[in-house]
Amino acid sequence: MLYCCHGYIVFASKMASLLGEQLFEISDRGPPPLKDFFQLVVTKNKVILTTWTISLRLGSRGAAPKELKTPHQDFLHDKKIQQQVGIVFGQRILEHAMLLCQGNVDYLERLSDGILLRILSHIELKDTTMLAQASQRFRKLCNSERFWEQTVRNRCAEFTSDMEGLANVMGWREIYFTFFHTTGSQKK
Repeated sequence: MLYCCHGYIVFASKMASLLGEQLFEISDRGPPPLKDFFQLVVTKNKVILTTWTISLRLGSRGAAPKELKTPHQDFLHDKKIQQQVGIVFGQRILEHAMLLCQGNVDYLERLSDGILLRILSHIELKDTTMLAQASQRFRKLCNSERFWEQTVRNRCAEFTSDMEGLANVMGWREIYFTFFHTTGSQKK
């Protein structure tokens, strides 16, 4: 059991070393009646909230953005900044930023679609239907043309290059369910 925990710690630290300095970034306009523009950046050790004031007043033109940099621990204890982030970006983004500040990084979410597609190619097709229910991102990925093209090319032994044109017209998912799903011709 200790080895398992130690292995996870080693894995987590290796994954963390692969991450860049910036863990998360989002930009948005403030809620009405504000017209100000906001950017939230969470790095490995600080939270940066930048505000650009948008105003028609002469005194506000060309004003420099306001930037608030705070260490993770300060952000976690500053209810005023948390409230501002929640108002501008919503409760879900605030919770995500707080989790990042606590060290809870979702490594899977940070992987590119290309890498996730490679991972999906090693999962049983029936299991991808359950995975598609896990999040919007996985639902979108598991229903994408790229996923179904990969599935047909790698799992369907009878697929020929002559069928490629038809797949591009009909769609790769449709090709799979029309020609390969009922025949049991998948590669193992």
